[in-house]
Amino acid sequence: MASRFILIPALSACVLSLCLLGLPKTAVKASPDADPPSFLYTATKHYELLAWMHGADRFAFGATIFVRDVQGNHPLVSNFAMSADSAVSFDGQRVLFSGKRKPEDPWQIWEVALAGGEPRRITSGSQDCIRPLYLPEDRVVYARRTAGRFVIEAVSLAGGNPLPLTYGPTNFLPTDVLRDGRILFEAAYPLGAEAVPEIYTVYSDGSGVESYRCDHGTARHSGRQVRSGDIVLASTHGLARFTSSQAQEVSISAPGGEYAGEVAETATGDWLLPWRSETKGPFQLMLWTPGSSALRPAVAEQDADAVQPTLVSEHALPNRHPSGLHEWPNANLLCLNAYTSKYPFAAGSIHSVRLYTRDEAGHPRLLGTAPVERDGSFFAQVPSEQPLQIELLDEAGKTLKHESGFFWMRRGEQRACVGCHAGPETSPENAVPMVLLKSTTPADMTGASAQNAAGGH
Repeated sequence: MASRFILIPALSACVLSLCLLGLPKTAVKASPDADPPSFLYTATKHYELLAWMHGADRFAFGATIFVRDVQGNHPLVSNFAMSADSAVSFDGQRVLFSGKRKPEDPWQIWEVALAGGEPRRITSGSQDCIRPLYLPEDRVVYARRTAGRFVIEAVSLAGGNPLPLTYGPTNFLPTDVLRDGRILFEAAYPLGAEAVPEIYTVYSDGSGVESYRCDHGTARHSGRQVRSGDIVLASTHGLARFTSSQAQEVSISAPGGEYAGEVAETATGDWLLPWRSETKGPFQLMLWTPGSSALRPAVAEQDADAVQPTLVSEHALPNRHPSGLHEWPNANLLCLNAYTSKYPFAAGSIHSVRLYTRDEAGHPRLLGTAPVERDGSFFAQVPSEQPLQIELLDEAGKTLKHESGFFWMRRGEQRACVGCHAGPETSPENAVPMVLLKSTTPADMTGASAQNAAGGH
């Protein structure tokens, strides 16, 4: 699309009135920044940021990535019908993006040098590939549309077969790569129910998937990690954050309006973010100093949304994640204590655990049942790379708690959980679980010996 932008920081004086920009006077500081950072952003006639939840396109035709630097504003690439989803390499020299050469082409992942040159295509095929991010060791993570929904994959920049990382019955979209090497992504909660977006993490080999926090509630999405290590996100009520020491969402007091998340933190600590007024005008890019009462205009497109800010700078290489998967056909799951949970269970009430997957029609299918020891521990062998769901039962076979969403385990994965929905930061008791004192052979819950009945379903 042609850029008809209002480059506010480049003006020697802010000659545009606040009413022309559509910004509330109480929320905006008119004076521009003296030395704004260089960044990339996407301009589009319309931005439907949650369209991915239904396997749909987020951008109107003509979406274009622009480079904003001291020389002004110019497209990142030429001769592309559409471009979006920019991600800058760790050395600050290259850019990954989603692009279409021709209007009828599927979205594919491309890489181009910031200095210019011909873009190089990373993915192939007739399916849309979107939202790329750099991983350590010259790998890339992105989402591919498969059978009408988005699945997250990783592939080497040198080529080769992509590795699927998600195995649930819903759409998935990566949003960031954390410093510890995990991939931050969003999907519907409950997984498979297409309800509201929620934030999750997974390692770069597809193992260790979990919700980032267990205090599920209103919609939250577009998470990115800032310098403090916090995850800043957009929620139903505005901006919010997760900290490493608090297992709940913390609201951020920011000027009123609608935020699209996708925060980019500058070297000075300011946040560059998409925002629009409560009158639902176009998204504009604003600079905000956390804790202040005013937003400062950065870029406003005329009759179009300006979204997806990405700083042009070097940034730290995340930790490499060496895979611990084994060459086994299934996976092992050890629960240390099912009573360790945000849900209350009476002592001795949990008698057994059932495991379900989904059949081709999307209906629950029983895989197996295993006993739960007095200390709440159980040990099971489960099928890999398919949706899994846990149900806890009392002695009479009545359901005590049924998992709302789904998780999965990779082939050859060994996973130990502190409890059932206990929260990622819960520490286990320093004791050998009773189930391992009885036997180190896991109960078979791969479906081979499952009952024909589907239990409580």
